[in-house]
Amino acid sequence: MSWNPILDPSIPIGDQVDSIETVIVPRARDLGGFEVRRALPSAQRQMVGPFIFFDQMGPAEFLTGEGIDVRPHPHIGLGTVTYLMRGALHHRDSLGTDQWIEPGAVNWMMAGQGITHSERTDGEARQKPLSMFGLQTWLALPEAREEDPAGFIHIEKAKLPELEGEGKQVRLILGHAWGETVPLEMPSEVFYADAVLQPGASLPLPDDHEDRGIYVLEGEVSSGGQTFDAGRMLVFRPGDRVSIKAGAQGARVMALGGATMGGPRFIWWNFVASSRDKIDAAREAWRAGDWAHGRFSLPPGDNEEFTPAPER
Repeated sequence: MSWNPILDPSIPIGDQVDSIETVIVPRARDLGGFEVRRALPSAQRQMVGPFIFFDQMGPAEFLTGEGIDVRPHPHIGLGTVTYLMRGALHHRDSLGTDQWIEPGAVNWMMAGQGITHSERTDGEARQKPLSMFGLQTWLALPEAREEDPAGFIHIEKAKLPELEGEGKQVRLILGHAWGETVPLEMPSEVFYADAVLQPGASLPLPDDHEDRGIYVLEGEVSSGGQTFDAGRMLVFRPGDRVSIKAGAQGARVMALGGATMGGPRFIWWNFVASSRDKIDAAREAWRAGDWAHGRFSLPPGDNEEFTPAPER
């Protein structure tokens, strides 16, 4: 039995109730001319399916010589996807991966028992003005997969399934939905998609996933007789047939969800785990700073600095 605190057979579903279970307004933070809006985790929801962290980066404009410098830092117990609409990020990790993240491509980093990575706009990217707009998401791992070896897989935009018709263009980023599957093995059932809707176009959400939500990136959408502007995450009731409709200016939304985890997760800094003991062990390993023999190492080519662990 999966853990979902709102899945109660005594509660009416379908047309008897509003299909929208939760509306999340992201918390905004200014990182020095670069705004980040965090939708997950929130007071209303820790996760949507396996998605436990959902950040919108920008949109932001950087002048020549400016950019993003996320120093090497660790992760455990999760998988990450950085998905860009505009801009580029240079990813390096402790496996030796050296990959530029570009719009429309999937870069899946499996942290498992531990990985260190950095993300920067460096080299030629700083030789001219840069526009940045994207999303960073973390997916919690099933408890049985939390200690898996780390890994990294890049899938080019052209190799991702795309569906088009009736005023919508949908790119599937992770998992399976609408009869399509991304050629990437996932540790749990999931779907994640980028959908561009023309004015008045409708998008039915897949009904073969337990947990489903959307994040409105641009424009506005309506569902259940309500209208929602950009910067809102909607989480829908399990079991309902759900469709959203774009407003007069069209819309761009991220659809996400999948199977819920077997229980809630502990989160500390960049670590996610099913127990506090796993968090504590990773924290002490990072603080020890034994890059040559310890649990964590620094990325080759970006090992001159690192992000210290918070005191709390």
